Amino acid sequence: MNDRTVTPRARDMRVIIVGAGFGGLCMAIRLRQAGFKAVTILEKDEALGGTWRRNTYPGAGCDVPSHLYSFSFALKPDWSRTYARQPEILAYMEETADRFGLRPLIRFGTKVEAAAFDDQQGLWTIDLTGGGRLEAEVLISAVGQLDRPAVPEIPGRDSFAGLQFHSARWPAGLDLGGRRVGVVGNGSSAVQFIPEIAPAAGHLTLFQRSPAWIAPKPDRAYTEAEIMRFRRYPAALRLHRLGIFLSLEKNFLVFGRNGFARRRFERQALASLADRVADPMLRRRLTPDYPAGCKRIVLSNDWYDTLVRPGVEVVARRITRITPEGVETADGGRHALDVLIWATGFRTTEFLMPMRISGRGGIDLHEAWTGGAEAHRGVAVAGFPNFFMLFGPNTSLGHNSIIFMHEVQADYVVRCLQRLAGEGRSRPVMDVRPEAMGGYNRKLRAALDRTVWAAGCNSWYKTGEGRITAQWSSFASRYWWDMRGAPLDEYLFADAGEATGRGIAGAIIDRREHAVT
Repeated sequence: MNDRTVTPRARDMRVIIVGAGFGGLCMAIRLRQAGFKAVTILEKDEALGGTWRRNTYPGAGCDVPSHLYSFSFALKPDWSRTYARQPEILAYMEETADRFGLRPLIRFGTKVEAAAFDDQQGLWTIDLTGGGRLEAEVLISAVGQLDRPAVPEIPGRDSFAGLQFHSARWPAGLDLGGRRVGVVGNGSSAVQFIPEIAPAAGHLTLFQRSPAWIAPKPDRAYTEAEIMRFRRYPAALRLHRLGIFLSLEKNFLVFGRNGFARRRFERQALASLADRVADPMLRRRLTPDYPAGCKRIVLSNDWYDTLVRPGVEVVARRITRITPEGVETADGGRHALDVLIWATGFRTTEFLMPMRISGRGGIDLHEAWTGGAEAHRGVAVAGFPNFFMLFGPNTSLGHNSIIFMHEVQADYVVRCLQRLAGEGRSRPVMDVRPEAMGGYNRKLRAALDRTVWAAGCNSWYKTGEGRITAQWSSFASRYWWDMRGAPLDEYLFADAGEATGRGIAGAIIDRREHAVT
């Protein structure tokens, strides 16, 4: 849509996006391309980039190939490697923001404390940390899931006398030469930075909670000839990108609860482990006791080689206490450390925290999500009109690119707002029909029950009660197909103040008001 076809209401409709990571940039670009001019991005940090600005640990990079971990409308022919590292990804984000003129739209150093919907005015009121208030007809969250570090509550954690930090808050210029380093956790981040720091450390101890399934990472530098071909022939670049997408799509078959593809992957992964780790005791510690895919599969070519190095120790016992000198484990072991690094992931099931989002009747979104976060198509929540999310509940992937999902969601939100702006109402609002959201999530949960994520292991995909709130239930292409044809009559459209039903918010209010005390 261009400015000649967009309505004046669309041009003037105030849209606030929270977060200037990949999702926020994608949403802002798509809105501007569709003719929405009154777009503002609120970013709590002093620069854009989100998780790709904050995660600067050694070896930080992406486990999705570079040409797919980028926007389809902003291709980069000169990625240096098949799997880009953090500095190059962040540079791409900054270049894209400049290319599409987004910097004037971003208010840096602006953190959202709370947002409340005024049903009579049809407006969102956004309160900022430290003071200040904004109003907008539409509020869009693009805050992501990998933002708030998770550190387990272990007795004595604050007593440690050495240096301790989460891997997502890596100190600049840190020198680990000759020091005794302990790392808690062995997920994607640890698998990236431990091979980088192990050669310098005097001794490195990995405190492993559960071993990861490891797959090879086909990483290499692109040749000058390849880069030149991508520059000269955009069609060749798009074909290369499509090939990557399709090759990753087939990997979803691994997540079938009893699938042949998963069993084949497990045989190959265990054969690689046996080939790389000769010590039978260490090999047992590194052998997962849960089905592949139940936790995130990790890509690495040098993980096992690092763990068999002299001066590297794998401890598979539970940590019972942190002391000023180091770590104590359940077998009575005492491990003296100079540096303690928490590679324990993020608080992924606490969507949109610590923001307070209030919808119809003043109900808090986190109260509505007491039993686990859910949304309609991962994007909207009944009872919270004119509110949308990117990277919302059940839209993460274990096999393909989240950037693809961002684009699908952003295009869907644009379609919603075009319909909203074209309603011809004085103060238009749209709210998901509760029955549409309920039906969607019943089908989603039934599909998730047929995946390996429903197996017994704990992972960041699930709440403590076992509800899968992170993952999409099928192929990424299926999500695209469903979203492109999703009917907008799944929403109620009305003027502000009209009774349109209160969705899950109303149901919770009713339960609260009629509770027996």
